[in-house]
Amino acid sequence: MAKPTLQSVAFLRGINVGRAKRVAMKDLRDLFQQLGCADVQTVLNSGNVLFTPPSAGLSADEVEKAMEQRLGFSARTVMVPGEHLAKIVKQNPLEGAASEPSRLLVVFLTSPTARRALQTLTKQDWTPGAMAVRQHAGYLWLPDGVAASELMAAVARATGDGITSRNWSTVLRILALIGAMPQEAK
Repeated sequence: MAKPTLQSVAFLRGINVGRAKRVAMKDLRDLFQQLGCADVQTVLNSGNVLFTPPSAGLSADEVEKAMEQRLGFSARTVMVPGEHLAKIVKQNPLEGAASEPSRLLVVFLTSPTARRALQTLTKQDWTPGAMAVRQHAGYLWLPDGVAASELMAAVARATGDGITSRNWSTVLRILALIGAMPQEAK
């Protein structure tokens, strides 16, 4: 059995989208280091933070409170251990249906309520798009793009801020980077 990874990912909702919640990635890396994290790096400019958590652990609430105190705003944060992200990728039932990775979204769920809301939406026909929900994530195929998608609008209405999403290309890139990060010896 492979040794589990010690790296985790924090997906912050709405970072550097439009004019709200603007933050330099250096400031975001510094924040995670101040919270006791190691191996901190950011991916893209949209609130994806890879890190090794402190031995005492780190919760999404702690990150959100630290952001409020140090950066002047908070953003919904979803924490995903590296091995968990690998399972989310492996469980994607829509990968073969998507012809454009930037239009295939992984929706990271922050609560059982958000999961139930997405489950309800799976009962509708979203053709030409598609939707599936697994234990910790939803998967949305949006062939006409995010902005023009009735499915994405329905997901936003049903979940409010109970989710954050990333496109398939970004998720795969992050997973590859986690695999490349040095592992601490046990």
